[in-house]
Amino acid sequence: MKKLQLLASSALFVVATSTAMAQSAFDKAHMASFKENGIAKMDRLDRDETQIFCSSLDAISGKGDPKKREAIEKANMATIKQPSDGKYLGDWKEGEKIAQSGRGATWSDKAGVPNGGGCYNCHQINKKEISHGNIGPSLWNYAKLRGNTDAVVQYTWGKIYNSKAYNACSNMPRMGHYKLLTEQQMRDVMALLMDPESPVNQ
Repeated sequence: MKKLQLLASSALFVVATSTAMAQSAFDKAHMASFKENGIAKMDRLDRDETQIFCSSLDAISGKGDPKKREAIEKANMATIKQPSDGKYLGDWKEGEKIAQSGRGATWSDKAGVPNGGGCYNCHQINKKEISHGNIGPSLWNYAKLRGNTDAVVQYTWGKIYNSKAYNACSNMPRMGHYKLLTEQQMRDVMALLMDPESPVNQ
């Protein structure tokens, strides 16, 4: 019995050591593969607690500590800032342009040039657009299906601002948290999803 326990402990040690070595090798390769260029600086490789947790092998395999996941979501929720003027909706036509554009924040872009949202990369939004991804859920008829109560509006704003407040390892970029979109751009994307006049809700 003791022999079996010793063998099991040894096997677990080997697995844990191999996992740590694999993570370390990945981190080194990751650092070595990136070079500073233009507005793309080395600080892009700095990971916060959320990114460290979600890129760990445990989290990727679904074995991440649920209490840690809950704490990460709570911390991200605390970062969400509501619109400074209390207005959530902008111009849905501008929102469509932002959703269509995936441009921005690359080494070849100039500092200060507004980014696109790249929303169609992951979502169906307007059914007239036939080219879209499906990593995220369809947003067609978004407000028509969900309504436009304060709770829905604030949830939608929060999800765009920092998706990891609702799902620690969400694939969706933290648009507001990392200032990938300006506050006005977020209002315009909100209008695309929420405005009754938007083609999304027809």
